[in-house]
Amino acid sequence: MSRIGKLPIIIPDGTSATLSGNTIVVVGKKGELRQTVNDLKLKFVVENDKIVITKKTEDRESASLYGLTRTLIANMVKGVTEGFRKELEFNGIGYRASASGQVLTLSLGYSHPIIYNIPEDIQISVEKNKISIVGADKQKVGQVAAEIRSFRKPEPYKGKGIKYTTEVIRRKAGKTGAK
Repeated sequence: MSRIGKLPIIIPDGTSATLSGNTIVVVGKKGELRQTVNDLKLKFVVENDKIVITKKTEDRESASLYGLTRTLIANMVKGVTEGFRKELEFNGIGYRASASGQVLTLSLGYSHPIIYNIPEDIQISVEKNKISIVGADKQKVGQVAAEIRSFRKPEPYKGKGIKYTTEVIRRKAGKTGAK
């Protein structure tokens, strides 16, 4: 039995959750998120201030969906109340970034600037050599951060590239030039 799945999801003040068919809609001050759920294997009860998930059958598929679905809905509730943030850091001579409107422009040592179109429900801000990505959907924030990082992954010799602020780059020794 999933220890995560059996925990109820507390809905804070100013946030509402509704179940219509097999779609859960969570609305809060940061926006609105929708998630399609498997209502054939799981049962959802939306009470006054919490969501309780139970399994309808005791089979392998419902056991695997139990904790996953609870975590996805809990992330939706946290996203519309607090939001999620990922921070990237870029290092390298001549590397620059600027965000204007829904466009992020990156100069990363290539012969051309990289222009990244920001999704409408994600905000990106740039300060010195840090890029902050903020949004209500945890999956979308992580995906945008991974796409930006993929433009120039950090290399192990000089540490140049884009990395997460919490990421540690293992450095390698270069050629020594000994005879």
